[in-house]
Amino acid sequence: MSNFFRGEWFEKVDPVIRGWMQRYGLLLLRISVGLVFFWFGFLKFFPGLSPAQDLAVRTISTVSFGLIAEPIIINGLALWEVLIGLGLISGKFMRETLLLLFLQMPGTFLPVFLFPNEVFTQIPYAPTLEGQYIFKNFVLISAGIVLGGALKR
Repeated sequence: MSNFFRGEWFEKVDPVIRGWMQRYGLLLLRISVGLVFFWFGFLKFFPGLSPAQDLAVRTISTVSFGLIAEPIIINGLALWEVLIGLGLISGKFMRETLLLLFLQMPGTFLPVFLFPNEVFTQIPYAPTLEGQYIFKNFVLISAGIVLGGALKR
């Protein structure tokens, strides 16, 4: 395999591939993360479609001491995520969009502490499907950092 990376073909193709990645990587990252936020948020507008809906509602209800009604919680969260998605997809208002993303992310990890038995099958190393859904947010946070670092003044 090491000879493959030393051949003439590789020396010609590698710069072309890297150039394409440099030109389009941030755009594709921004749009793909935007699609994830938009899609997951949009599902929350329809009861029972989002696999994270119940856990999200219980988490926000717990930290707000039950003072916020369930429809407000889920519709507010849906709108928040859809706005993040639209901002990322369009590339407009990126600073505000990333602020919304970074404000939301700490709350997404609260179930790990509030409901650990629902987040892990074996605490702390074997996440449930809900736990995996939560831990994927490390990737979204990292993507947000990369996108924020690429913003122009």
